[in-house]
Amino acid sequence: MNITKIMNWRYSTKSFDPSKKISKEDFKHLKSLLRMSPSSTNIQPWHFIIADNESGKERIAKGAEGFFHFNEPKIKNASHVVVFCSRTSADQDYMQHLLAQEDKDGRYPNEDIKQGMHDARNIFADIHRYDVKDFQHWMEKQVYLNMGSFLLGVAAMGIDALPMEGVDLKALDEEFHLREKGYTSIAVIAIGYRDESDFNITNKTPKSRLPEEEIFTLL
Repeated sequence: MNITKIMNWRYSTKSFDPSKKISKEDFKHLKSLLRMSPSSTNIQPWHFIIADNESGKERIAKGAEGFFHFNEPKIKNASHVVVFCSRTSADQDYMQHLLAQEDKDGRYPNEDIKQGMHDARNIFADIHRYDVKDFQHWMEKQVYLNMGSFLLGVAAMGIDALPMEGVDLKALDEEFHLREKGYTSIAVIAIGYRDESDFNITNKTPKSRLPEEEIFTLL
């Protein structure tokens, strides 16, 4: 796999071909990308709402009404659309739930290591909860880590994607009753296959990035 070639191939697709659908086999891999993403202390503070049909995409498109109307066709024409959500809290019940799942999956060879991980996760959480006072932002950053690995992963599979912050997050929270469930929406990523009318194809626009000498300090 040539990672540089993949990164140059991908771009934020503005026009999807609605006739092209992601296969069931590829969709299994896409769910693995979302589930297996890294997060600080393995806190996994996410939930994903995924639509691959017209009615589901219509519901997500409610977040693109009004000011964000320009994103509505991108949501509706994509093969699949993912709403990335973050937890709004991580109480001790959730911390114990994580620990129990890790133990079930065979993460801990003994009780001392298990307890040490539990204590460490709580220490990091408390640093952000009480000292830095950015606990919600910290959890949302873990969701953004997930989004980054997802974008790279789908590109490696030859699937196009468009990450969108240009959506009404309150409307999405209300549509899916997220706040009552302890979550809030963060962003939306539409995935599928680029249409030949896409701006980047028709205009053959090259990628633009700042030069290496500006962004790297090599020690």
